[in-house]
Amino acid sequence: MKRLPTGLYVITDERLMRRRDFIKKVTEAAAAGAGIIQLREKASALRDRLELAREAVRAAHAGGAKLVINDDPALAAAIGADGVHVGRDDACVEQARALLGRRAIIGVSCYGDIGLALRAQKAGADYVSFGACFKSPTKPKEALVPLSVFAEARRRLKLPLVAIGGITPENAPLVYAAGADLVSVVSSVFAGVKTGRSVRMFARRKK
Repeated sequence: MKRLPTGLYVITDERLMRRRDFIKKVTEAAAAGAGIIQLREKASALRDRLELAREAVRAAHAGGAKLVINDDPALAAAIGADGVHVGRDDACVEQARALLGRRAIIGVSCYGDIGLALRAQKAGADYVSFGACFKSPTKPKEALVPLSVFAEARRRLKLPLVAIGGITPENAPLVYAAGADLVSVVSSVFAGVKTGRSVRMFARRKK
């Protein structure tokens, strides 16, 4: 089992981050202790994504963080990202692994589906994520998943478990206590103006 970076898992959202501040915020998140930064910019044109993604990789690495790309293994390979995160309708784990190699971090969104997580584990995923754990301002219509899914996943899986959806410094301890190894956040870090301070707030509340 691949060891994942410790620290907060942060996910970018161009709706919350002005383009001129984008790399600055990624830099601040990495420097403050984010372990993984996921670049999730579906609405951008490919040329813009390539330029932005290359800058984001450099910024993440400078702060000691890993950077993964959402949905797009080819883009991850093209810009030297550390891995990719895929969902139910994206490239499969085997395709991503063939393109990115054995050292790449490959994560899979499993919503509340333990069966999907088991299949991801068998296919060679490095972590699985479950959620939304709470009502999320980023995806307000996302179905909620009970925190008990982490206890069941802990019994049946050997992979690190990542929680997502509406997680704040206040409710993060509940998610860790339920069995999550990492929490991933979007608006709780990037919606405000003090990105680094927001990341450090989670470190203070962990377990």
